Amino acid sequence: MAAAAGLFSGRTVLCDGAMGTMLYSRGVFINRCYDELNLTQPEMVETIHMEYLQAGAEVIETNTFGANPFRLEHFGLRGRLTEINQAGVRLAREAVEQIRAKQSVEAFVAGALGPLGVRLEPVGGTLGLRDARDAFAEQVRALAAGGPGVGSDLLIAETMPTLLEAEQALLAARSEAPDLPVVVMVSVDERGLCRDGASPEEVALRLTELGASAVGCNCSAGPAAVLAAIERMRSATTLPLAAMPNEGTPRSVDGRTIYMNSPEYMASFAKRFIQAGASLVGGCCGTTPAHVRAMRGSLRAMDAQIEAIEMESPSRANEGGAGVQPPALAERSRIGWMVAHGAFCNLVEIVPPKGIDCSREIEGAAYLHGLGVHAINVPDSPRASARMSAQSLCVQIEQKVGIETVLHYTCRDRNILSIQSDLIGASSIGLKNILCLTGDPPKTGNYPDATAVFDVDAIGLVRIVEGLNHGLDIGRNAIGASAGFTVSVAANPGVPEIDGEIRRFERKVEAGAEFCITQPVFDLRLLEQFLARIAPFRIPVIAGIWPLTSVKNALFMKNDLRVSMPDQILARMSAAETPDAARAEGIRIAREMLREVRSHVQGAQVSAPFGKYAAAAQVLELEAE
Repeated sequence: MAAAAGLFSGRTVLCDGAMGTMLYSRGVFINRCYDELNLTQPEMVETIHMEYLQAGAEVIETNTFGANPFRLEHFGLRGRLTEINQAGVRLAREAVEQIRAKQSVEAFVAGALGPLGVRLEPVGGTLGLRDARDAFAEQVRALAAGGPGVGSDLLIAETMPTLLEAEQALLAARSEAPDLPVVVMVSVDERGLCRDGASPEEVALRLTELGASAVGCNCSAGPAAVLAAIERMRSATTLPLAAMPNEGTPRSVDGRTIYMNSPEYMASFAKRFIQAGASLVGGCCGTTPAHVRAMRGSLRAMDAQIEAIEMESPSRANEGGAGVQPPALAERSRIGWMVAHGAFCNLVEIVPPKGIDCSREIEGAAYLHGLGVHAINVPDSPRASARMSAQSLCVQIEQKVGIETVLHYTCRDRNILSIQSDLIGASSIGLKNILCLTGDPPKTGNYPDATAVFDVDAIGLVRIVEGLNHGLDIGRNAIGASAGFTVSVAANPGVPEIDGEIRRFERKVEAGAEFCITQPVFDLRLLEQFLARIAPFRIPVIAGIWPLTSVKNALFMKNDLRVSMPDQILARMSAAETPDAARAEGIRIAREMLREVRSHVQGAQVSAPFGKYAAAAQVLELEAE
C-alpha cells in the first residue's frame, strides 16, 4: 500500500495501453471472452504485460476489464469469476516481478474494473444500485485477495459511462478493499459529458467526496476529448488526475478495426495531459507498447525540463556563485514597502478592455488614485477571455496616472522562453509587482479551441521570478541585475478541497512567494481557518473583497468561481427588489466583510465588477467629498 501510494504524490506516472487491441492483433476475435484468456492462454497475456513494462509502463492493468458477473454470464463463465480475476492478477504480478529482477525497476499491478455492461436505474436501465455495487464488490474481492504484493497494488475503475456507475464502483472498492488506492475514470461524449449528463466538474467533485485516490477520463472520442475533460476536472478537484484516451476514431480496414493515429501523436498529447494537470497517463483502445514507448520519451523530455527549472531555484543559483542579492522587499516598490512594514494596503482590480481603447480604465485608475488607493491590480485575460494584455494596461496606467500596478501573469499562454522574455521586459520598463498564476483553462473562455501551454504552473512561475530576482534566467545566464519584483501568489480559502490548496500554498511560499492575494472572501470563518492552517509558513495576506451586484452574480461566484458563498448572503441578495437595491446591498455586504477581515490580514483587494469603480471606492469608504 505505501509503495503504491507514492503513485499519487503528484509525480508523473506512465500506465500501460490497451490489452484488447493487443489480443486482437494476435488473432483473438472480438466474439471471444478476453478475460477467459487468463486461464486458457496465459502466456499470451503475460507476454503483453511484459511488452508494456519493457516500453516503460510503471503501472499495468490486469486483463479483467470484463470480468464482472454480468459480462461473464454472457459467456457462461459466471461461476469462474474469482478464478479469472485472480489469474489476471497473478499474470500481471509475474510480469512485474520479472521486470524488477531483470531491470531493477519498480512497477505496480492495477486491478482493472470495467463497466458492468447493463444500464442502471434510474438512467434508462433496470439494474438497481445495490445490485450494481454488489457486482463490483464481488470482482473487487477477487482482485484484492492477498493484499498488495500478492493481489492488486491498486484498483482502476475505468470507462465508466455514467457518474452513477462510477460511484457504485468506487463505493464497492472502498468497502471491500479500503487499504488500496482507487483510480476512477469516466468516458465522455463529444460534448464532454457522461451518458447521464454529468459534467467533468461534477464527476471530479463527487468522486473526490467519495474518497477516490485519483479521478480522470479514459477512452472517449480520443485524446482531444480526454484533454478537454481533464482541463475541466482540474478546476473541481486537487486529487491527482488520470488521462488514458483511446487512439481516436477507428476505421474498418479489410474487416478489421484499426486505429490510425501514430505513437508520436499520442506522445504529443501525453505532454499536454501533464500540462493540463494530469499525473497518471496511459492509453486505451488502439494504443500499443509503441505508443507507450513514445509517451515515455515525451514525458522524460518534460521531466528533464522541469528538473532544469527546479535546479535554477535561487538557493541553487547562489550555491553556484553566479547570482546577485535582490534588494530588500521594502525597496522594490510601494506595495513591497507596505507589505514589509505591515501597513494595511488597498488595491482595486481593473480588468483590461476587450478592445484597443483603454481610456475608461485609465480614467478609473486616475479616479481611484485621487481617492488614495495604493495600487491597481490588473488581471491577465481572466476566465480565458481575449482582452488587451495586462502588461500593456499596467504600463499605461503607471505612465499616465502615476499609480503603482500589480501585474497578473499566467502560465497558460506562454512557454518558459516567453515567460522569461516578458518578465525581463516588464522589469526593464518599471513594472515591479507580479502576481503569479497558473491561469484558467482555455475551454472556460470565449475561444475554447485555443491551446494551453502550461510549461510550468504558478509554483514553477514563482521559481522563475525568484531566479530573475537573483539576476539569473533558468539557464543560469546572468541578466545584468536583479529584476527587483515583489512576488505574490493567489489562494482560495473557501475551496472545497482545502488540503490540496494548503499544500500548494506551502509550495508557493517555499518557491519564494512574499505575499498572497485571496479569492473573494464572504465567510470569515473559512478565512480564519485558512490563516490558522498556513500559520507555520505564513506570509502577508491581502483579502479579496467583491461587491456583489445581483443574486445572479452571487451564484456565478459560487458555482463558476468556486467561491464559498454563505446562504445568508444569497438570501440578502435575493431579497433586493431592484437592480439598484441589489448593488447597494452588495456594497453593504462587502463593507461588512472588509471590517471583519481587517484585523486578520495585511490589506484588501476590492474588485470593481463590470467597471463600477465608484462601487470599489465605496467599499473602501474612500468616496470623494
